[in-house]
Amino acid sequence: MTDSSAGHEQQASAAQHPRATSKAHAMVAGKMLALAVGMFGFGYAMVPMYDIICEITGLNGKTGRVSIAEAEAAQAVADREVIVEFTSTINASGSWTFRPTTREMRVKPGQTYQTAYYAENLTDRTTVGQATPSVTPSAAAKYFNKTECFCFTQQLFEPRASKDMPLIFIIDPDLPLNVDRVTLSYTFFNSPDANSTASLSPTLTGFTQEISQ
Repeated sequence: MTDSSAGHEQQASAAQHPRATSKAHAMVAGKMLALAVGMFGFGYAMVPMYDIICEITGLNGKTGRVSIAEAEAAQAVADREVIVEFTSTINASGSWTFRPTTREMRVKPGQTYQTAYYAENLTDRTTVGQATPSVTPSAAAKYFNKTECFCFTQQLFEPRASKDMPLIFIIDPDLPLNVDRVTLSYTFFNSPDANSTASLSPTLTGFTQEISQ
């Protein structure tokens, strides 16, 4: 090979190198974009997926909802008590303080009770939170009903704002006799469509997504 041929090959290789690098960068950027879109889509699918998994497996049975009239018509069981324990968890992606105001209550099936959960937005931006409830043992889930719950609506929080969110519930008198303790747990997380909802007025908090039915 002559010196002239070798020089031409080196020049061609040098010209191709920037194009190869640019192509590699484009491929990486495309993969990162696809990953971001996938994660965004997963956020929207999280609640429906939770519903389906719980329905199929019975995992952490979901609570029900009854009207105030139905709750008032129920007959309390005077000679029976059930311990209701309240717990909370926070999704790893959220910046919240979230806890029950009461850790445990002794209740009579058929009687209405009220408690609350405390939530605080720890960020410096307006944020929408949402709660997903579950009950253990799962066999008790269909007997744990609520007339009012913060989990029925998305919750809008101003920066660093906090509030007590009410929960009114009643345990069906038909709760199996072998169940004497029920645990109600809520997982609190950033709502998937928080960005669009948070841009609205703080008074418009009634955008409902019933995830506890």
